[in-house]
Amino acid sequence: MDNEVPPVNRIDQIRSEMSAMQGKRLRVRANMGRSRIVERTGTLLNVHPSLFVIEVEERRGRTARQSYQYVDVLTGTVELYDSETGERLLDYTTAVEG
Repeated sequence: MDNEVPPVNRIDQIRSEMSAMQGKRLRVRANMGRSRIVERTGTLLNVHPSLFVIEVEERRGRTARQSYQYVDVLTGTVELYDSETGERLLDYTTAVEG
């Protein structure tokens, strides 16, 4: 247990990795509860101290902004994927379970 990273430091890691990806296209898979999972593709716009904002494409060429918390990425409620390769980004769920 001595080498375990505290959750606060993990959130800092997620924030710094997200800031490096600012402007990149991502696919977001969010578990909204009650068996409702939303998948959207968009661009990472802003990285704030406690949340990040993604501009997603809606129907008919419209865009909307969705915000998510870093804690959601840490717990696996929100999963981020590379929009081109489909590779999962920022997989911290195995670190939480262990």
